[in-house]
Amino acid sequence: KMVNQICIAGLLQGLSEGIHFAQQAGLDVEQVINVIKHGAAQSWQMENRATTMNKNQFDFGFAIDWMRKDLGFCLAEAKQNGAQLPVTELVDSYYEQLQQQGEGRSDTSVLIKRLTQK
Repeated sequence: KMVNQICIAGLLQGLSEGIHFAQQAGLDVEQVINVIKHGAAQSWQMENRATTMNKNQFDFGFAIDWMRKDLGFCLAEAKQNGAQLPVTELVDSYYEQLQQQGEGRSDTSVLIKRLTQK
């Protein structure tokens, strides 16, 4: 489960940045998603969360409170086994910021909100 959560944390940050970039570029985000979800960027998160992220919907799925608990286990184990997890540490800090803004029960795909805040 730790390896899974490490992978998902990085993937969701990348997906957030990709969608945000498409939005800022004025692209049809739904069309972009429909094209890239059939290529190398394809993932469960892309299939199930990209559209909801684009629509600013985060009221389902795995809450960031639970993800931070899991990432805490990952980071603690990494200290024990010597693994370097710089992206996981960064994404965990982003989730911490979102928790402080009251998003603790929001789905983990809420990461995109950090990019749209002024």
